Amino acid sequence: MHILTFTFVILEIAMLFYQVIYYLFRPQDKSRLWYLILLSLLIIYNITGGLFPDQDIEIPIVAQNIIAYGSGFLMASYFPFYFYKGFELTRLKFHALYGVPIFLLAPYLLFFVIEYSINGNLDLAIKHGIIIPFIYAIVVLFAILRSIRLKYTENVGNLHYMEMIAVYCAIVPWASMPVLSYLQVSQLTEVMFANVGFLVITLIFIKKSVANARRENELLMEIDFTTYDPRIIKGNCKRYGLTSKEAEIVELICQRLKYREIAEKLFISPRTVDKHAENIYNKVAVSTRGELVRKMNGF
Repeated sequence: MHILTFTFVILEIAMLFYQVIYYLFRPQDKSRLWYLILLSLLIIYNITGGLFPDQDIEIPIVAQNIIAYGSGFLMASYFPFYFYKGFELTRLKFHALYGVPIFLLAPYLLFFVIEYSINGNLDLAIKHGIIIPFIYAIVVLFAILRSIRLKYTENVGNLHYMEMIAVYCAIVPWASMPVLSYLQVSQLTEVMFANVGFLVITLIFIKKSVANARRENELLMEIDFTTYDPRIIKGNCKRYGLTSKEAEIVELICQRLKYREIAEKLFISPRTVDKHAENIYNKVAVSTRGELVRKMNGF
């Protein structure tokens, strides 16, 4: 494994640990879940690409190559879904749910798993198996760029110009992966392309997380304590079908109590409060604490 690959793996594992801890405290944050999956796939891709193929490892070379290329195809296949969910690019639904299995995963199974397992000729598998993914990567690249541009023009407030440019930069390395596989470039080049794109995505994700946290805090500050009306909150609890315990927790959330304070007041664990909060968020169809407070108070 190249030293640069090893460095990326260590840093990404540390980042994964931190993000998992954060997600466990706020499981309703679905954007973080999509990011965690992407980060996990990248780690697997770096590890398998860095270790395989190696004659000293007691795994058949054919199996090593299938695993190594499989991790690359899997990570590349997740990108359209990540942009579809993480950036709410609804126009990518077909590519995320149907195009990827047909034009990326199917060629991998057909040529890199079946054909390569039969004849053992990796060059032939690459020659046959990269053609369709290469063409499809170009199609998806333009689809993503178009979706981002349309979203930017429709709602400038949610996707700023510089952020749009950054997303473009993150996509280009992903689209180039089939070409890199076909050319069989060095591990260093492949790692640089894959991880630089991910680094840009990480910066965008952090920026969006900070912006969401600030917006949530601003929403909470906007709602004065005088707007707190238990009757309206109870009525909305019945409207959204909340249980008695969930209604009790909602009322305390609307009083601006933190989860830890709610747990102490109700003599339950913080994890139980967090689980109730997740159910409440799903029933009320909100994603932040500020949105919940506003909605339960009739705003």
